[in-house]
Amino acid sequence: MQSATAENPPRVIDQLIGRYAESHRNSTNVLIHWICVPIIVWCVIAFAYAIHPWVAYAGGALGLIYYFTLSVPIALAMALFLALALYITPLIPHAAVVAGVLFVITWVMQFIGHKIEGKKPSFLEDLRFLLIGPVFLLAKAFRKAGVAF
Repeated sequence: MQSATAENPPRVIDQLIGRYAESHRNSTNVLIHWICVPIIVWCVIAFAYAIHPWVAYAGGALGLIYYFTLSVPIALAMALFLALALYITPLIPHAAVVAGVLFVITWVMQFIGHKIEGKKPSFLEDLRFLLIGPVFLLAKAFRKAGVAF
């Protein structure tokens, strides 16, 4: 993350991650997010795929456009995840049913994490944060690996 100065204002991605991080400081909540956020993203892709594969492709493309406006490395990581999800989804028997069960379980877990945190989920104030969860996690992984994003 680069430092903000008068000549170099904070990037939108840094502002969003900072706001998201305000309700994701508890280590248990963050661990729950590491487990649940990727599963929830897959569930959304699987639901779209169940409607029609092209719905999943189009939705994924729209998501990637948004991620590219924030960060090319983050968008490329999300593109890799999308490609993997689109590859495995048709291989999973009754993927929409599996996704439905996992979606409910993981959201319950997310709300438990926020109860432990003592703060409500960010998306309740700004729906963009539904897309920022994966960015928050990828940014943590990129920082740990020393990769600029």
